[in-house]
Amino acid sequence: MSYSVTTLDGDRKPRRLPARELDPLEIRILGCLMEKQLATPEYYPLTLNALVAACNQKSNREPVMEVGERDIQRALDRLQDEKLVWKVLGGRATRWDHNLDLTWHLDRPAKAILALLFLRGAQTPGELRGRSDRLHGFETIDDVEAMLQRLGHGDDALLRELPRRSGQKETRWMHRLGGAYVESAVSADDEPAATGAPLSVRVQRLEEQVVALMNELRELKAKLGE
Repeated sequence: MSYSVTTLDGDRKPRRLPARELDPLEIRILGCLMEKQLATPEYYPLTLNALVAACNQKSNREPVMEVGERDIQRALDRLQDEKLVWKVLGGRATRWDHNLDLTWHLDRPAKAILALLFLRGAQTPGELRGRSDRLHGFETIDDVEAMLQRLGHGDDALLRELPRRSGQKETRWMHRLGGAYVESAVSADDEPAATGAPLSVRVQRLEEQVVALMNELRELKAKLGE
């Protein structure tokens, strides 16, 4: 897939998107690399150990993951095959850098938005602005919405806008790089259904809720003598 942008010299250059959907761990790795590059540039690029810690971080991650070095190394190898990351040699440890600035033509505000969506799933413009301070300071929600429209424009857009749910004033946005976002049948007031967790996680939550409802129904029937 390609997406043309105009450079300073007037040339049209394609944005090179992967030929396949990225899996949740690959998305998490790219999100962590962008986040740490923006928030803590003094520690960037990241070693494998630092990347493991970033992927397993308990805060600012939805869902929380528990992955080891071997899993992350395999995912890095796959991302390197897609030319989305590369090794930075030298020093006592190999470090990893993303290649998204070149392949997807990202500036700082675009990278901040994409990193947040990679790390926390679907979010509203207001949520993105409130969570972006360490990455890029958007002055207004209009600035965020303008960036979302820019990244969500065209057939090969990086983002897409999700339908507004009942009771919500703002629509949410989600990246398009991996895993179709499926709306849950649970009420919008139910927090787990509002996250951008992988489909398998959301299905498990729904199954648990169904079991709980069946147990409550069974108890109610017992009380009524049925």
